[in-house]
Amino acid sequence: MQGNRSRDTKPELAIRKLLHAAGLRYRVDRSPLKGVRRRADIIFGPAKVAVFVDGCFWHGCPEHFVPPKTNPGYWDGKIGGNRERDRATDALLTAAGWSVLRYWEHESPEDCARRIADEVAARRPGPTAR
Repeated sequence: MQGNRSRDTKPELAIRKLLHAAGLRYRVDRSPLKGVRRRADIIFGPAKVAVFVDGCFWHGCPEHFVPPKTNPGYWDGKIGGNRERDRATDALLTAAGWSVLRYWEHESPEDCARRIADEVAARRPGPTAR
């Protein structure tokens, strides 16, 4: 499993390329909250938007996940644990005031990038009055 990428996957890179082309700047593979060992794929700090691009196998996509035939007990626990951790992460970040956006790897990068850009624009702090 060491060979499986945790960052810079093809779906992530496609979304990031579109976001960068749209003029958005972001951080990659960072923890939104200090002291919390959960890392988002893309972070927009000032707007408090955390983006996760979930793999269909590793996060149990309802559309594409096919349970492995070998060692099903291990994989049921592994995938189930990933899903529980995802929900806990969403709740933790939401409680801290973050907007959490999750996308499956099979979703259109163009649609994902558009929805991310819309959310960042809606949450971006406006100019301060002097």
